Amino acid sequence: MEDKNLGVETLSEAELNKLGYMLDNLECGWKQLAKAVAEQPQFCYSDKELTDCSLKVLSPHGSPGRYLLALLADRGCTLAFLLQCLKKIEHREAVGFLTTHVMGQIDITLQPQSQRAPEGSPVVLSCKAVGPVELTYQWFKGKDEVPGGNGQELVLNPVSVAQQGSYICRVSSGDKYVFSKWVHVRLVRSGGASAGSSSGYFPSSASGLYIIQQPRPQALMEGDTLYLECTAQANPPSQFQWYLNKQPIPDCTRSVLKIPCITTADRGIYSCKVYNLYHEAWSDQVQVNIGPGSFSDISWEAPKVGASNAGPRQMGDCCATDKVALLIGNMNYLHHRQLRAPMADVHELTNLLRQLDFKVVSLLDLNWQEMHSAVTEFLLLLDRGVYGLLYFAGHGYENYGNSFMVPIDAPASYTFKHCLWVQDVLQRMQERQTGLNVFLLDMCRKRNPNDESIPQPDPLRVTANIVFGYATCVDAEAFEVNKDDLSNGIFMSFLTKRLMEPEKVTVILDKVAEDMGRCEITRGRQALELRSNLSERRALTDSIQAPACQVTASTRNLQWAIAHVIPESRCLQFECGVKVQLGFAAEFSNIMIIYSRILETPKDIVSCYAQLSDFTEGPEVDLKHSNQESLREACSLLLSMDDLLPLEQPRLFTRISALQRLKKELSFTVCLHYKYTNLDEELLEEQRVSVGKPLVSKLNLHEPRLSHTSSSDLQMSSLMESSSFSESFRANLPDLSSSSFGSASTSWSFYQGTLESPTFSSLKNEPEETICPEFLESEEPTAIKSLPSASSRELPFKFSNLPNSL
Repeated sequence: MEDKNLGVETLSEAELNKLGYMLDNLECGWKQLAKAVAEQPQFCYSDKELTDCSLKVLSPHGSPGRYLLALLADRGCTLAFLLQCLKKIEHREAVGFLTTHVMGQIDITLQPQSQRAPEGSPVVLSCKAVGPVELTYQWFKGKDEVPGGNGQELVLNPVSVAQQGSYICRVSSGDKYVFSKWVHVRLVRSGGASAGSSSGYFPSSASGLYIIQQPRPQALMEGDTLYLECTAQANPPSQFQWYLNKQPIPDCTRSVLKIPCITTADRGIYSCKVYNLYHEAWSDQVQVNIGPGSFSDISWEAPKVGASNAGPRQMGDCCATDKVALLIGNMNYLHHRQLRAPMADVHELTNLLRQLDFKVVSLLDLNWQEMHSAVTEFLLLLDRGVYGLLYFAGHGYENYGNSFMVPIDAPASYTFKHCLWVQDVLQRMQERQTGLNVFLLDMCRKRNPNDESIPQPDPLRVTANIVFGYATCVDAEAFEVNKDDLSNGIFMSFLTKRLMEPEKVTVILDKVAEDMGRCEITRGRQALELRSNLSERRALTDSIQAPACQVTASTRNLQWAIAHVIPESRCLQFECGVKVQLGFAAEFSNIMIIYSRILETPKDIVSCYAQLSDFTEGPEVDLKHSNQESLREACSLLLSMDDLLPLEQPRLFTRISALQRLKKELSFTVCLHYKYTNLDEELLEEQRVSVGKPLVSKLNLHEPRLSHTSSSDLQMSSLMESSSFSESFRANLPDLSSSSFGSASTSWSFYQGTLESPTFSSLKNEPEETICPEFLESEEPTAIKSLPSASSRELPFKFSNLPNSL
């Protein structure tokens, strides 16, 4: 099609279906296109029309995107305007299809690159484009055509002083044309060409691309900066793409990979692909280990005789270097009976352990992968002398002395392969040289008839610091107590009454067992079982004595803080004059509450309210219970926020669960509904808000972890030699005012830029030199900094000052 003024109706049925399919997605699809075209009054569609568009998805072959294109065609939308709107919403796939296959425009896919080369060596400038079938190329030096320069490549072999200068390529098809960017060819004034430079660029030459510096393995701590470098010598110039675990890392296309303030999400196997027009090479694969600062064995030498701390620890003098706890409650099973007690039990235990200075991660409804990843992250919080506590409430079973915790996605006939093996977790905890290992298992211990295998754990170390508290005895069930909308497990009902007592852990559990034995409900049906080899008088109430090296404590605090970042409260200003506040609070480490309330309302607006919709895929939002006037109506039965806001101020609550399945930034739309005094019709104004990756979502529990073989997999081989990790880390944090938690933006704020013309404004079919003169005179290449994507590594870790938040 030669004329962009043709209408959408001129597209063929196949082309319309293809475009419609591209627009059928949530993030960048027909809804965003409908907002973009609404800047022209004739393309403003009513709520009913947009609802009809949404309902097309219910038809067997329905397409909301195809239906929207039909609406645009009926109102005379041109291809030029459609293309403009697709560019505004940054739908690259649809833009490419429309320009390349439909409208016949020319799009340059490979731009030439500036080069510096020794005199006498070959230089190749390359330019590639897509568009109509007949494309012609013409190279220019300055404003003069280069004789013979009518191909995709301009070969200067050998390059001479006279060939220095600025070059550009024109790609044409009939009367349509487009120019590449300006590039500069300069000669390197040195004693001679570098090794291999005279061998040329030719595809048959094996010397066209060399990797001269390989990346090196790294062993780092949380908060360090990862720095990997891969340099190459090539002609044409090489390009780079970094990979993590065989997956390309977005926007990491420089020879240097630099990731500040790394987290456990950044560990894995790194490699770099180096390529140019003719060659491709891969760097070495290097392992990057990231942990919370655990020391190698050599750093812990036995105390010398006569040292002040050489004597044996006395009974009652026990203390911990830190306390950490992982609490998992599985309720909503996919193939098994639903449970009610885990939510309340995990919540109550969390509050009590926090009063005992435990760092608590509390999670509800985890599948197999998420449970394994959560345990791996939990192990990174453990170290020498740390008290570790693991609590699980959910379905479980025990075969031949081995206990198994059942994830929510376990099949109907599950075996140990579908579950989490408790004895394996214990062994991995022992490898961390912890001071105390406590397991509280609130689950059934009946045999599993579908599982006759007997997994054999490796021999456990003799550590005398293990405590197992089973909610029930072997081959018995554990019961719940129903109380209105909430339920408690029998075990937790008695445990919470004793947990705060300053007694040895085993003494506490013995008392709980006695209490359960005196209860008529549980007598003869459920009896607590205690297994322990604890030789010291260690209690959950023991004080914390920081280790001599503050690096370990600081990195552990950082690791825990990563999983508990709550977005800051923010205010949104709408064009109608209404100001809306958004607030956030955590119910669990993977469940967050968002509330909205009206702060300011113009006098001519009689009513207004703000609702949340269109959440990012991954987390679970119950649409029936979102935007509710109370937390209970929003299915939050445990969190209390009455002291956050005055009761007379209306607010709407939305509960977001399963945050561990969030794979990118959490974003949603704030829909402001309002009425003016002189109008009956309700008006709508929207803003899109991004709040980064809150709470546990930053740990990417949905991703597989490397399997462990020994303690060295989790321990660090080296430590950053710094007297104050916290000070150096704080110094490298960005300013809080520029927090990467995305600020709210109106749905039309992305469209303020003007659309670039596909051709030069000049009618003359010659290049116009627009390159910066300072660049042409520069002897040194411009310094380039490689920065990570803000969406995947958000900082700073700052907590909202909200009651009852995690």
